[in-house]
Amino acid sequence: MHQTKYIFVTGGVTSSLGKGIIAASLAKLLQGKGYSVTIQKLDPYINIDPGTLNPYEHGECYVTDDGAETDLDLGHYERFLDTPTSQANNVTTGRIYQAVIDKERKGEYLGKTVQIIPHITDEIKHRIQLLGKTGEYDIVITEIGGTIGDIESLPYVEAVRQLLWEMGHTNALVIHLTLLPYLSTTGELKTKPTQHSVKSLMQSGVSPDILVCRTEYPMNDDIKNKLALFCNVEKQAIIESIDAETIYDVPNLMLQEGLDTVVLKKLHLPIKEPADMRKWNDFLKKLKNPKYTINIGLIGKYVELHDAYKSIVESTIHAGAANDVKVDIYWIHSEDLETKHIPDLLQHLDGIIVAPGFGSRGIEGKIKAVQYAREHKIPFLGICLGMQMAVIEFARNVLGLTDANSTEMDPTTQNPVIDIMESQKSITDKGGTMRLGSWDCKLKEESKAYKAYHNTKIAERHRHRYEFNNSYLDRFEKEGMLATGVNPETNLVEIIEVRDHPWFVGVQYHPEYKSTILTPHPLFLGFINAGLEYSLTK
Repeated sequence: MHQTKYIFVTGGVTSSLGKGIIAASLAKLLQGKGYSVTIQKLDPYINIDPGTLNPYEHGECYVTDDGAETDLDLGHYERFLDTPTSQANNVTTGRIYQAVIDKERKGEYLGKTVQIIPHITDEIKHRIQLLGKTGEYDIVITEIGGTIGDIESLPYVEAVRQLLWEMGHTNALVIHLTLLPYLSTTGELKTKPTQHSVKSLMQSGVSPDILVCRTEYPMNDDIKNKLALFCNVEKQAIIESIDAETIYDVPNLMLQEGLDTVVLKKLHLPIKEPADMRKWNDFLKKLKNPKYTINIGLIGKYVELHDAYKSIVESTIHAGAANDVKVDIYWIHSEDLETKHIPDLLQHLDGIIVAPGFGSRGIEGKIKAVQYAREHKIPFLGICLGMQMAVIEFARNVLGLTDANSTEMDPTTQNPVIDIMESQKSITDKGGTMRLGSWDCKLKEESKAYKAYHNTKIAERHRHRYEFNNSYLDRFEKEGMLATGVNPETNLVEIIEVRDHPWFVGVQYHPEYKSTILTPHPLFLGFINAGLEYSLTK
């Protein structure tokens, strides 16, 4: 019988150490050795999902093919592994409690008092093992969000403790990611925070099998010996994770440290051949040795927090490397475009991306950015709301509909060129009710989109409530804005292009969710290539 192995990744000392990158890097190495691997994220917050969270608070909301609104770490998982994730790959405390309460209301607990242990922990264990029970994976890596010591994380740590006891240590292990701070006054790395973090973890009944130590400076043998002694971890299982030039260096750094070998030994799995990283390293070589540099402006409402547009930025990196191009991102707040001199902010750019978002704040700035890109023939990519802003700009400045707008911004507009979808009109709940997940799109040949995809049929991921108003379509196409991609079932306009422009494409979907290191997204490849051509001809 196929026995799935489980790896749990916890974090200590501080948040934002990069558990997701370590988990994805380890998964990449194990995948390179021929193992089938997936990663899931357990998030301690009580929201059902991050779909209603402010991007300033939580960063990007990532969407899977099956319509799950998830943590941005799932984007890292997909980009590293080049395989899709699903609803089962992201679990929140809200989802856990909702499931337990639903069962209680149905009488499934036979009158028992519902408690954290065993009911909440049993539900967590059930969710952790769902992916393993499919038989698709040799190894399931589970990242536990938050930091050891957080009240919110305690039920998850308890569930891990129980699973370790039930499965046995040859079938499951714990990696604890921690921080070794550097004190410049004494010129040394300090181990005490890590010792306390491990102590806190052990007080919950869980002992780490492997320590991964984030550090600015190399660890010496004395530090490893000290950590081994005080943390009850074998010296060879203490892994240095030194600050990297790029997150894409981390798999190679973990390979050099032997993290994959230590894991396989502890799980009693064959070590096999060295991980095949040839394609990955080809990407890294091109990333670090570009022939050209171009400037891309990212116009958004949340640019103060770069994680709000994580997948877009990574997609430009993937496409840039494939085009031998270094992409310099210029973060431009859409509200600044409403008050400042537009050419001062945009004239140095080789391409403009107008990013997704919700609400009316900064909208007029986005529309001005679209107008500048269209009139000055600068390569343009509008994503979701960015596509809708392109439609509004064209309606106002080309069709002469000066009051054109979206009913999201102005419910009383006389020219709703963007309107709420019919299926959304009766919906009142905000969470998980948008048009989500993968939907088909049929492309017109001779379009920029077709030249990018080399296919007339595609499927892309969505997250929106509003759509192009088809009652205006004839007027738009007559004046040169073409619907080059349409959903074959609903006739929803998915892609718009401007006819007399070198590269002007707006998409209702989110192409950034499907770009990976080894498979850059076709639209980003086309956009970056257009930016390079523009740069070379200026």
